[in-house]
Amino acid sequence: MKRKYRYLFGPVPSRRFGRSLGIDLTPSKTCTLDCVFCQLGRTLKKTVTRKEYVPMEAVLAELEEWLKTDGEADFITLSGSGEPTLHSRFGEILEFIHANSTIPAVLLTNGTLLHLPEVRDAAAHAQVVKVSLSAWNQASYGWVNRPHGQLQFDQLVEGQKAFRAQFKGKLWMEVFLIGGMNSLPADVQKIAAITEEIKPDRIQLNTSVRPPAEEFATALSKERMTALTHFFDPTAEIIAEFSSKQIKEVEANEETIFSMLKRRPCTSEQISEVFGMHLNEVSKYLGKLMRNGQIHVERENISVSYAAVGNNK
Repeated sequence: MKRKYRYLFGPVPSRRFGRSLGIDLTPSKTCTLDCVFCQLGRTLKKTVTRKEYVPMEAVLAELEEWLKTDGEADFITLSGSGEPTLHSRFGEILEFIHANSTIPAVLLTNGTLLHLPEVRDAAAHAQVVKVSLSAWNQASYGWVNRPHGQLQFDQLVEGQKAFRAQFKGKLWMEVFLIGGMNSLPADVQKIAAITEEIKPDRIQLNTSVRPPAEEFATALSKERMTALTHFFDPTAEIIAEFSSKQIKEVEANEETIFSMLKRRPCTSEQISEVFGMHLNEVSKYLGKLMRNGQIHVERENISVSYAAVGNNK
């Protein structure tokens, strides 16, 4: 029987990272930003306070057991329910992975804390670091990413530039584009100009193909995304999952979730609890069901539920 972990999830299929084992270092949803497009919904605790949100020794114990009993994944990824660099000891977890496994370690970060030297030093223990940039000035940063009040856009850019200067691994950058917010060609060119200053190894364009935090965060078409890739150097790649094709294991999970939603609407948290899945996994399957037109979103105040189309039969 597969062991259920508290801080590890997956491995889950990822377009960028193949089979990726996730490590969740913050309670849901604890972040420095409250991005309108976030697949995990609105930020419940917006903070810039760094501390040991979950016990590092417990995380390392789970990792050690997983490496002994399973240990098969293409990457081990620090991601999960919030911003991993908020965890004050995330660098030690990256060091443990490097010392005890040949699997590359990935840090998925929004980059907001890289202006801090201690965060840059800790992040440098990863083999791949993915940062984010979806704005071009303080105003656009405010309406797309809704940062904590102590965060400034120039600080974000300078932190990423400083990290690039010291980091010897692969630096990837995700640019998340939203219809009517940051996707006009003139605005994308401004974002692209800043990415040239940061000099990432790869640039990846994404859009709201999974249910976003805000209903107004509309996705761009694949055709529009393709037309924008050439503004970037290196030329950007599209990572948004426009196709619903996946491996059989994922289809089975989609089918099971869809069967439940045909019976009654559920929140992503309820689905996560019923199936023992991490919210990141749940969001992948909900996104595919949404693109297939099998489910729709029902919103009431700040609550977001998902229901099968025609589930009142």
